Amino acid sequence: MRTPFIAPLTDVTPGPLLTPEPDTARAPSDLPNRDVVDPGLVDAAQDAAGLDWAALAGYCALVMLALALTAVAATTLWWMLYAWRSKGTLESTGFSKKPHEPVNTFTLLVPGRHEEEVMGQTLDTLAAQTHPRVQIIAIVGHDDPGTEAVARDAAARHPDRIEVVVDDSVPKNKPKALNRALPFATGDVVGVFDAEDEVHPDLLRHIDSRFTETGAVVVQGGVQLMNFRTSWWSLRNVLEYYFWFRSRLHFHAGAKFIPLGGNTVFVRREALERNDGWDPECLAEDCELGVRLSSQGAKVVVAYSPEYVTREETPGSLKSLYKQRTRWNQGFLQVLRKGEWRALPHRSQRMFARYMLAMPFLQAATGLLIPLSVCLILFAKVPTVVALLTFIPLAPTLVTLAVEVAALGEFGRLYGQKVRARDYARLVLGTIPFQVFLAVAAIRSVFREVRGARNWEKTEHTGAHRESAPDAHPVTEKMVIQRVAA
Repeated sequence: MRTPFIAPLTDVTPGPLLTPEPDTARAPSDLPNRDVVDPGLVDAAQDAAGLDWAALAGYCALVMLALALTAVAATTLWWMLYAWRSKGTLESTGFSKKPHEPVNTFTLLVPGRHEEEVMGQTLDTLAAQTHPRVQIIAIVGHDDPGTEAVARDAAARHPDRIEVVVDDSVPKNKPKALNRALPFATGDVVGVFDAEDEVHPDLLRHIDSRFTETGAVVVQGGVQLMNFRTSWWSLRNVLEYYFWFRSRLHFHAGAKFIPLGGNTVFVRREALERNDGWDPECLAEDCELGVRLSSQGAKVVVAYSPEYVTREETPGSLKSLYKQRTRWNQGFLQVLRKGEWRALPHRSQRMFARYMLAMPFLQAATGLLIPLSVCLILFAKVPTVVALLTFIPLAPTLVTLAVEVAALGEFGRLYGQKVRARDYARLVLGTIPFQVFLAVAAIRSVFREVRGARNWEKTEHTGAHRESAPDAHPVTEKMVIQRVAA
């Protein structure tokens, strides 16, 4: 048998492990997941001296601003929905279905400046009020012969109700005109209307009943802009008025701190005379009067019934709306600086007053933060967490937009207006442009106030609300004809 061959054992030394040579042709940054640090993550072991404290402070400020503006947006949303908390709350915001018998006498002040196109019809509708005791004072400028002629023609048609007072103040503004006519008022209650207003003939009966039912010093009626199809921004302006008078003012009245609306506001004459009327230098005389009376503890009630609202038009151009919004914002600044609200009895009311009077500027900032957030997350090198947090105000803003869409449909049903798909599209697409517009107007108001420019920038009226709502107050025309014939 053969013995198998076995190779002799020899010493075998293992060679070194082979490792791939680094590819020097590729930069580390080209390799996936290599040398890339998520800026949103900070190594806990990193030396504190290596932190960029300036950037960290900026990130914290941005986050705090986002949280603050979220609170502003959420507050605005709550005020918008206040009247719809329950069916009972919504019903309580309107007038009584059957008014009491008339008790008070009324004086209605109607200032007009270069309002030849609209003032005559307004005076006729006011003269057609079914309330038995009404005095109407048309206030015209000494340098405005066109409006004066229209007012005197209306006074000739209704000599038992309308009289004309000439305002010779210089420079002119609305509160000076109202103060000029106040000594001629004889009614228990003084009401204010604008020269283009469309007023329901039974309104004063319901206002009188509201005074009797509540014992109020002030009753604020509803005002509604009507011509929502005129332009993309008029649609948003109409909805602003809808939420302001339908819901927000009811919340302010409940909080016992309320900026009054510019017209369809009725005040006990005794309270006006005790306070020397309206502030002649304030660009938001309605807000100022409401704040002053609230600070004195006067009871203010608000009533909004769609059939009895005063119908108006939006400003005729974007430039006119820009000036109007600037005037309102500057007026709010004046009221804030004047400090009448400091006489409010409770600290919570005073804090609310500061917040509410600064609200136009906070809302504008909220609107500007949304496009800023988009730019940050797309282009700026900020931590991901910070960029995401700046989107928080977007949540209540989207809910607000959904509420506005629903409100537009309700507006159409209440006022007999057909809302089309293009109207909803304009509402959605106009959200950010309108917020930017409001922000620019707020900035302009600050500059004007700093410079001391307080001249009254008038809003022109053409009667567009009457053209857009031919069925408005259908009994008005009949009653005006009857009144003129009598």
